[in-house]
Amino acid sequence: MTSESLYPSGTDHPTATPPPGCPAHGIGPGGLRRLYGPDAEDLGAVYEELRSQHGTVAPALLHDDVPIWVVLGHSENMHMLRSPSHYSRDTRLWSPMQDGTVKPDHPMMPHLAWQPLCCYAEGDEHLRLRGAVTGAMSTIDYRGIRRHINRATQHLVNKFCEQGKADLVSQFAERLPMMVMCEIFGMPDEYNDRLVEAARDLPKGTETAIDSNAYIMDVLTRLTVRRRAAPEDDFTSHLINHPARLTDEEVSQHLRLVLIVAYESTANLLANVLRVVLTDPRFRAQLNGGQMTVPQAVEQSMWDEPPFSTVLGYFAKQETELGGQRIRKGDGLLMAIAPANIDPRVRPDINAYMQGNRSHLAFSGGPHECPGQDIGRAIAEVGVDALLTRLPDVELACEEHELRWRASISNRHLVDLPVEFASKSQQDVMESPTHPVPSQRARDWEVRTSTPPPQVKAPEPAAPTSTPEPVARPGVFQRLLRWWRGD
Repeated sequence: MTSESLYPSGTDHPTATPPPGCPAHGIGPGGLRRLYGPDAEDLGAVYEELRSQHGTVAPALLHDDVPIWVVLGHSENMHMLRSPSHYSRDTRLWSPMQDGTVKPDHPMMPHLAWQPLCCYAEGDEHLRLRGAVTGAMSTIDYRGIRRHINRATQHLVNKFCEQGKADLVSQFAERLPMMVMCEIFGMPDEYNDRLVEAARDLPKGTETAIDSNAYIMDVLTRLTVRRRAAPEDDFTSHLINHPARLTDEEVSQHLRLVLIVAYESTANLLANVLRVVLTDPRFRAQLNGGQMTVPQAVEQSMWDEPPFSTVLGYFAKQETELGGQRIRKGDGLLMAIAPANIDPRVRPDINAYMQGNRSHLAFSGGPHECPGQDIGRAIAEVGVDALLTRLPDVELACEEHELRWRASISNRHLVDLPVEFASKSQQDVMESPTHPVPSQRARDWEVRTSTPPPQVKAPEPAAPTSTPEPVARPGVFQRLLRWWRGD
């Protein structure tokens, strides 16, 4: 955003920062609203303030008072995402980056520093890098991964089920995604507390973020070298052997990208879904009554509390117009996922359930749409379903208003989710749950047990007759067995 394009046309704005103590001290240079600082702790309220003042695209200030457009409208975000000829993810195009306004020590630099990754690339280079990632994704055995998610859930629940209490953030939501991603990458032995802590720490821009990044890159670089020498049937090997011929550096950097994005978003999604199930009696009643499936609860959560609140950023490649605002070449735009999901034009009733509607922006869209969204959904759906099966009486162990959140411009996630339940004995993860809950969707059967059902001996074929009787359609259970075995 250039100095000439700070305001919508036809409006008057103050040009000086209000004095200290003024009620408007959340306002910065040019009369623009800051998206950081003590007056931006509730960014949801800030976004609604901007929407009421400016409409679907609003001018604001990032850290260090760097100008940015906030795209608040659902259709405006979709237009931006689907118009690569006008908007790019390449941060090098941003005017404040080019003229030095954004310093190397800018707090948002971890999100802004350009890297040779598919999420920043365009054209043929984007096709090459993105094609390698999506190609490797396509080799994932999703049925096998769902069974692994169930087993991993049983392992985690076994660690606290006898205690009758747990924190479902630190003991479950922050661990299950890492266990699953390590399995997908082909490095299950690398899963440990340090990897979980580093993955949670890296996106926060803390003082230890550099060390966390170094640890993760060391793990992934060693994995890349091993798989280059001895490929196996895992995501890493398929990424290495893709016809795009990625270098070891490109492989390890894309492994980090996939790992961190998948981990952070899924850990937040898991915690959010569990919170809703535990605190909203309508969800709990519908889940128990069979009117709302766990997958539907997951989708509702992605509308109401998306894992990432915003994505920084998109950058104008030419002068254009968006939401009635004049966007100059080199302007930066913030994809505001959470505000767009509650755009009044899309959700006039904010309390309405969005069953069957997947048009939320939780997984972005356009050329940079999240390629791993099916994995994220699977982890959340299977993990929550399996946990509720093991602990059907789980209840929140505090008042809802006592729950603590940690918020940043990127996301808002629970600090902890204390629960209590009747003490349960540990369970052999290779056995079925003692009292499985009836499945609500056919594909959910595979997460209810971790071993295939017993083989049923087929009857001897009857001798053919000259006028054979019509063959009856197999029963539901017989069809289920055939589906399980892949017949």
